[in-house]
Amino acid sequence: MLEQMQTLIQSIWAITVEMAGWLLLGLGVAGLLHVLLPSGFVRRMLGQSGWADVVRAVLIGVPIPLCSCGVLPAAVGLKKDGASDGAGMGFLISTPQTGVDSILISATFLGWPFAFFKVLCAFLSGVIGGLLVNLRSGQEQPEVQTTGSGCCADKRGTSSCDGAAVPGPVADRSIRGKLMKALRFAFVDLLKDMYRWLIVGIVLAGLVTALIPAGGLQDIWWTQGAAGMVAMLIVSLPMYICATASVPLAASLVDVGMSPGAALVLLMAGPATNIAALAVIQRAFGRANTAIYLMTVAGVSLLAGWCFDSVLAVEAVVNDHQHAESGNLLAFIAAVILVAILIYWSVVDLRRVVARKRQPLCL
Repeated sequence: MLEQMQTLIQSIWAITVEMAGWLLLGLGVAGLLHVLLPSGFVRRMLGQSGWADVVRAVLIGVPIPLCSCGVLPAAVGLKKDGASDGAGMGFLISTPQTGVDSILISATFLGWPFAFFKVLCAFLSGVIGGLLVNLRSGQEQPEVQTTGSGCCADKRGTSSCDGAAVPGPVADRSIRGKLMKALRFAFVDLLKDMYRWLIVGIVLAGLVTALIPAGGLQDIWWTQGAAGMVAMLIVSLPMYICATASVPLAASLVDVGMSPGAALVLLMAGPATNIAALAVIQRAFGRANTAIYLMTVAGVSLLAGWCFDSVLAVEAVVNDHQHAESGNLLAFIAAVILVAILIYWSVVDLRRVVARKRQPLCL
């Protein structure tokens, strides 16, 4: 038992060391993008219903690191400000599947071919879904709701992960002010919303690595081929899975023998959908467009998984997945910083829960 616990801790630490540097870099780039893009830039680009606006919406959404809940108020806000349903749907489908942080983490764990293919599939799924919505005639006019969904909305009904500016003092336009704003967005707004799922993803990945021997899933039929992809789709669609946090888990499953195509389905369908988000999407875009959304995510995920397994062998991904050495000083420092940040937000949330329980009940 003690030896298994030691192996688990070593696996968790190795995964943390491997991903920490790229995760922090990706968050920093996301913060800079948030600061450098002109105010209202996204919404000014997406006001028409043509195919070009769908493509622009997807191109804007792919590098932005928003979760499937955080993207909801952003997409609904675009619609409310005049963007077409197709542009909003393309943004809604493609954005949670990837982001600059997720791209770097995917390349670290599964190799650049996998990361590039995942980005391409996220782009195509967003474009296909957006165009299908635009092609559909007689669109419903559902009620538009701009508040975030339950998984990341605060008490004021706003979402801290939608990238919207928070009312407050006049912004500091100096370089130092912009840098501080970028850091706050990256390591407060973004990381605060994903830290729980990051911890869950790392721990699950460590469990898979520690408990299942290398290649242990290769002889199980439901982890391979079309069966593995369908199984991953069934598991992924109703769950909330963060795009970045799920990468270590997917890589660990590949390491122990699961098909890379099935892992790709997990990384595409999981971040793009969850039960909590469906009600908001239906209310904002209508039942028919919600059906298009689900069919596009499911269909493109399965097709992408099949195409990837047909192009690259399992060994190509596994061999490209090199664990970072614990002795690498920069990787070690990044891991220590990441662990410190995760502990900080965990303590903040724990104190908030304790304070809430101590409040007297109003009779």
